[in-house]
Amino acid sequence: MKHLSKLLVVALLMVGFNNIQAQDENNPWQVSFGANAIDVYPTGDVSSFGNELFNVSDHWNILPSISYVGVSKSVGSGFSIGARGSLNKISKLGDVAVDDLSHYAIDGTIKYNFLKETVVDPFVEIGGGYTWVDEIGAGTVNGGVGVNFWFSDNLGLTLQMNYKHAFEDYGVKHWQHLAGIAVKFGGTDTDGDGIYDRDDACPEVAGLEAFNGCPDADGDGIEDSKDSCPNEAGSKEMNGCPDADGDGVADKDDACPNEAGLAALGGCPDADGDGVADKDDECPNEAGPAENKGCPWPDKDSDGVLDKDDQCPDVAGTVANAGCPEVTEEVQKQLNDYARTILFDTGKSTIKAESTSVMVDIITILKEYPTAKFSVDGHTDSQGGAKTNQALSEARALSVKDFLVEKGIDEFRLSAAGYGEDKPIAPNNTRAGRAQNRRVEINLVK
Repeated sequence: MKHLSKLLVVALLMVGFNNIQAQDENNPWQVSFGANAIDVYPTGDVSSFGNELFNVSDHWNILPSISYVGVSKSVGSGFSIGARGSLNKISKLGDVAVDDLSHYAIDGTIKYNFLKETVVDPFVEIGGGYTWVDEIGAGTVNGGVGVNFWFSDNLGLTLQMNYKHAFEDYGVKHWQHLAGIAVKFGGTDTDGDGIYDRDDACPEVAGLEAFNGCPDADGDGIEDSKDSCPNEAGSKEMNGCPDADGDGVADKDDACPNEAGLAALGGCPDADGDGVADKDDECPNEAGPAENKGCPWPDKDSDGVLDKDDQCPDVAGTVANAGCPEVTEEVQKQLNDYARTILFDTGKSTIKAESTSVMVDIITILKEYPTAKFSVDGHTDSQGGAKTNQALSEARALSVKDFLVEKGIDEFRLSAAGYGEDKPIAPNNTRAGRAQNRRVEINLVK
């Protein structure tokens, strides 16, 4: 038993050493322990090999206790290397009865497992070792087959049969049969989720086997790394995000998450279909342009020209005149009928007080056509010098213009010109004709 104790100590030391080493394969270590049987028959009768190999009662030497311990480590691709120690008592040396000869063996092994991650795990094994029978030792070369039956990822039953051939003539050639418990260990599971780091795509974070060890925090069936909303349960169609209003826009991108809307409007509705979301539409039930906050452009004067384009939004006009009224021939005539009655002090440009009412009538007409431009034209009769008459006509035209500007007519709409005696409308050889020629006209500038 002292040899078995030594083997157990060696095995424990190897396990302890392994636990402080970084591993690169799941459960790379395996410890097996159990009972072994030594069969020294047949020794030379090949014809009786098949019949006698499993003749337990006549040929097997079994020590009814833990009589072997083995340890091995995977080195990849199905291969593992290891060592095994065993002891026994031999009372059946073939067909010869002997007096409980001691049997000790220590062996090195190279094992190959045919399958991976299966319940039934067959293997073959070769190796060599040293065996002592009744304190007489001899080297052996070994070969065998076996199978593991795994009850779980770490615990199983091992059955194995080895042939051990002694090199020396005095060595005992024999079979060794093993049956015991196998324990696999050494895999690392940093996050404790039951998935070893080697197979865990998220080894630092506890996760699910279905996602190779990665988490699904919101439990929506989409792993967090592929979930655009890892903390809110959603659908695959929305990349793991919820869509409360079912409009096909994930809540995280939906400006109106509780109202079904359009993707083009950030998930918000547009009741009037004008392309302006209802939340931004000041007229949600009446279509209008975005420039006017979703409302239709007004036309206060109902002239067919929208206020935004209407240069006279408060006065009905024509489309051709940008919404402003057009100066007709009748209006033009009325303007000049008034203008020709403006009176000036003799030989001067000052407007007489009695012409104030006429000026008011002129201003009223001009304000009805706020975009029309006019020329104030001054004229004289032929009395006096031409140069003097020219200067006087210019001064009187400017005087009328300044009066109109002072009373609120935009200056950019008015110009002033004097024509002296050059444009008479009546003969200058009569008093009545000269009176008509001394005049001011207000004419539309086209």
